[in-house]
Amino acid sequence: MQLTRESIWKPAGSIQVQFRTWHPQGLVKIADAFFVSSVEVRSRERGEGVGHLFKIDKTGRLLADLTLGEGAIYHPGGIDYDGTNIWVPAAEYRPDSRSIVYRVDPASMKATEVFRFGDHLGAIVHDTADDTLHAVSWGSRHLYAWKVGDERAAPVRTTNWSHYVDYQDCKSAGGQRMLCTGVTEMKQTPQLPPFRLGGMEIVDLASGRAVFQVPVLLWTAGGLAMTQNPVWLEETATGLRGYFMPEDDTSTIYIYDVETD
Repeated sequence: MQLTRESIWKPAGSIQVQFRTWHPQGLVKIADAFFVSSVEVRSRERGEGVGHLFKIDKTGRLLADLTLGEGAIYHPGGIDYDGTNIWVPAAEYRPDSRSIVYRVDPASMKATEVFRFGDHLGAIVHDTADDTLHAVSWGSRHLYAWKVGDERAAPVRTTNWSHYVDYQDCKSAGGQRMLCTGVTEMKQTPQLPPFRLGGMEIVDLASGRAVFQVPVLLWTAGGLAMTQNPVWLEETATGLRGYFMPEDDTSTIYIYDVETD
């Protein structure tokens, strides 16, 4: 929350991913390994595709590829790591659809289905402080909350009143908050290419309202906002280090540092 529009993100390296990544969605980093959810679309019209959770080493080499979903439910979303499990939602590739939520053991890469839900869940976090799960709908217009162990009960649903960015990836931030990253695309006219603005929001999980918002003024050479898809943030001695993976198919993990002191 010490970041501002003037904060300077400095390049700190990059990792060229050494395999086809399809359409990455969520990212967590555990020790030196990266775990990336991704959707392989074969036919959106027929509801055909494959959901992946990749395990990648620090050189960009593929270590494991876990398939998630079933039938038309093949779109993994933003993911979270609670210190034990990776939480992954998989949904149909359309709004107002269906989802399956998994928890994955990162060591064995074994997935366990936790529950099913009648909406598209685009990202999920596990708040370990009160043992609750929080998910966002297509375009992050609605937020859902469940108590762990009682996921088949009707969730608490709140409206997302923030329209700054659509959330792509979310992480538990402690203190009943989550950190969501995403992008918004703006066009002056339908014929012009979009301008992509990336940003971060801290969301209070009790109220469902954003309590802090800041743009991330970083783009790839091709014009993609760095927060277009998966993002992982970690603390450093002087601020934050960000890992960004915005590109489809041929992906690079871009690493940036920003000072907050």
